[in-house]
Amino acid sequence: MDPSDLMFTLYPYAKSLHIMAVLSWMAGLFYLPRLFVYHVEQAEKVQDTVPIFLQMEDKLLRVIMRPAMYVSWAAGIFIVLTPGVVDWSSVWPWTKGVSVIAMTWFHHWLVFRFRDFSTGGNKLSGRQFRLMNEVPTVLMVVIVVSVIFKF
Repeated sequence: MDPSDLMFTLYPYAKSLHIMAVLSWMAGLFYLPRLFVYHVEQAEKVQDTVPIFLQMEDKLLRVIMRPAMYVSWAAGIFIVLTPGVVDWSSVWPWTKGVSVIAMTWFHHWLVFRFRDFSTGGNKLSGRQFRLMNEVPTVLMVVIVVSVIFKF
């Protein structure tokens, strides 16, 4: 069997896996900044909550977000390497690609903010985390519009 035939056969499975992984990753990208807002605003008010926030944030990052990001990337790369799926002369794969890289940067930015919380070095306010919570929404809109309309 030709490798491109195998890739085409596996394409619907890769696409399904990609969509599920992206949904999980996005859920974490939406929720973690919100947890950081609560961490900043409530942890000082309610005694002994810092370890609870740190545990929730750590589990969300390690157990859900990181694996989902890896699977999103792996399945996405498989999809774009499948012959005939992507028209590289169009604009949409490039806007999606740049947005996915930006989303990955945001993921890593969140990891560094978690490390700041872990060491007691957080300098950002709840308002700043609320504003940053809009980043994955904007990137999601660009990605979905790019893929659906295929400019």
